[in-house]
Amino acid sequence: MQTAVNLWPLLGVAVIAAGFLLRANPVLVVVAACGVTGAAAAMPVMGMLESLGTAFLKTRNLPLVLLLPLAAIGLLERFGLKEHAMASIARIRSATAGRLLIVYLFLRETSAAAGLTSLGGQASMVRPLVAPLAEGAAEARNGTLPDALRYRIRAMTAATDNVGLFFGEDIFVAFGAIVLMQTILRAEGIEVDPLHMALWGIPTAVCAFIIHAWNLRRLDAAIAREGGGR
Repeated sequence: MQTAVNLWPLLGVAVIAAGFLLRANPVLVVVAACGVTGAAAAMPVMGMLESLGTAFLKTRNLPLVLLLPLAAIGLLERFGLKEHAMASIARIRSATAGRLLIVYLFLRETSAAAGLTSLGGQASMVRPLVAPLAEGAAEARNGTLPDALRYRIRAMTAATDNVGLFFGEDIFVAFGAIVLMQTILRAEGIEVDPLHMALWGIPTAVCAFIIHAWNLRRLDAAIAREGGGR
């Protein structure tokens, strides 16, 4: 006989969604969600407090790991990282925003496929370095850019990082989603080789690269058209 599953603890997910929609304090939202989940699961109060304390002790070093790189990036920006990046890319006559982002897409996707997912990111790579390089390449060919076009370049830079990471990491054999799928299939009596599953991610990654590279070429055309290319 099948055992009934208690779905009431999922109310904690609704609390998190509602809290973020209302822009409430994230810490309070998470604590409230834990309380609601624990109450729905009939956990004793001391058990909930012990779980919160254990989770805090396990992750107390996480803020340090996150804040140190951000502090380093902030110092680099303060001392002219963005300006130097834009000046450097302007010296390369053949560089365009689209070509630069295609190269970054290839590097991001291949590194993610090797499991090196931290060699990029919005805060650590896109904002301080890749976006200024793309803007600098566009300005070197087209002069001063309108704000709408500048924001479009920044958006495409962020999208390039997301596409490279999302489709590249599907090829990595130890990626969490692949392990999860193998575990679920094994529970159903289906044995699947994780390496075989990862290899099936290659065609999708190649298609994603081609499609996004085409979009980046269209971005170059839009920059030349709207910026009055030189």
